[in-house]
Amino acid sequence: MHKSDRLFQLVNLLKGRRLAITAKQLAERFEVSERTIYRDIESLQNSGVPISGEAGIGYIIHDHPLPPMMFSLEELTALLLGSKMVSAWTDPTLSSHAKAAMEKIEAVLPSQLKQLSEQSPYLVASFNHGAQQQAFSELLRDAINAHYCVELQYQDANEAHSQRIIEPLGMVYWGGKWTLVAYCQLRNDYREFRLDRMLHLSATTTAFATCGNKNLEHYVALVRAKYASQTTP
Repeated sequence: MHKSDRLFQLVNLLKGRRLAITAKQLAERFEVSERTIYRDIESLQNSGVPISGEAGIGYIIHDHPLPPMMFSLEELTALLLGSKMVSAWTDPTLSSHAKAAMEKIEAVLPSQLKQLSEQSPYLVASFNHGAQQQAFSELLRDAINAHYCVELQYQDANEAHSQRIIEPLGMVYWGGKWTLVAYCQLRNDYREFRLDRMLHLSATTTAFATCGNKNLEHYVALVRAKYASQTTP
């Protein structure tokens, strides 16, 4: 369990108790050392969580709203809207992480801010990407993070088919469609591939490395320079 997840669960556990609980009991619950619990309690107290108690006696949270993590309403709106977009427009794994993040944010909001967030005027439509595109998205995210090549069968806008080995660098969402930015070994250059035009995708065991002239930031810089030159009078 990551520390952030443990801290969140620790707060929820303390909030749900009327009596103090010892560090030893907490350590057994989370399968960590008592020293780790002491550090976690100190971290939460330093961040403003109203935990009282001490080592050997036990800990409890005072019965009043927790601080809203220093979010303004506008910041909270932006975070929740972004989480809704990820939840609606990506693959099931990333979507579940976005929903979990929203639940964590909402769990520590004072009632007033929570009510305002529930009245948000922003709605996010869920596009039907299809199970195959969602599976491609998850595979590509893994390949991007782990830096390994994938084998792609693709159909372009003219319905021409091709098969190639590509080095996935990043994905871009254009509104309704996801596009993969990759370095194509067949063309020895950057290429873009829409996920809805992919026919088949499989992972390989071949790793690749990025460098100064082969990475997502370099691709974006080239695109910006291209469009800047086209708009210059």
